[in-house]
Amino acid sequence: MSSNERPVIGFLTDFGLDGAAATCHGVMLGICRDAQIVDISHTVRKYAIRDGAFVLRAALPFMPVGVHVGVVDPGVGTTRRPIGMLMARGDVLIGPDNGLLLPAADGLGGATEARELTNRDLWLPDTTATFHGRDIFAPVAAHLAAGDAPFAAVGPPFPVAELIRLPAAQAHAADGRLDTEVTYIDSFGNLRLVGGGQDLETAVGQTAAGDQLLVSIGALARQEATFGRSFGHVETGATVLYLDSSGNLALADNQADLAGRIGAETGMPVRIERA
Repeated sequence: MSSNERPVIGFLTDFGLDGAAATCHGVMLGICRDAQIVDISHTVRKYAIRDGAFVLRAALPFMPVGVHVGVVDPGVGTTRRPIGMLMARGDVLIGPDNGLLLPAADGLGGATEARELTNRDLWLPDTTATFHGRDIFAPVAAHLAAGDAPFAAVGPPFPVAELIRLPAAQAHAADGRLDTEVTYIDSFGNLRLVGGGQDLETAVGQTAAGDQLLVSIGALARQEATFGRSFGHVETGATVLYLDSSGNLALADNQADLAGRIGAETGMPVRIERA
């Protein structure tokens, strides 16, 4: 980043819209008045670390190099570590060591260094056990963005291999079917799945737009879905299997809420077969 560019701070939480995120904005801007704070999301499902990780992984590769804060932290105030990670492309990720940040780190080329946030000179003077987003993560991120301190000043290093990683879901192709699972449900009620086009082709063979597939979603639904490039390639209310903007398989009801219709939840198994 050149000296005349304003620093970027990406910010994601499950705080909702009741003022906690705005409070963190105030802390950041009080330290780094020139910061451009990009609100990635503050409506991540409460305590849903995997949901937050999914959104961060999808968003950060499209952000300018900067300092990015993620706070979905049901273990706040416990022995879980507050951490910073330095990325291969130059970003710093700040948040709890609970698996939230690593998928995004992978999407940015991987972490080259990890440090525990122990330098209290970079925190707020008074801290609490329940609001590390305000008291630790926001001020540390702002000091780094402002250039007040180098990354090495946040605290001692520890091996990147020790970072907490969430168990990775896998797609399995066998016997003419693809077994996958719901990894995220977006605000439209679309189901994001593990695996991509190659996994589907390995399971059921080459698939063209308009092909009919049989989809089972947990014990909730067993129905046909049309393989298509986008939502409008099926009738309103019909179910489409498509590749989302990240190249992963996804299911949607055109102009309707598939998850709400069937009661789907993240982690549910999904099986895709030829109809």
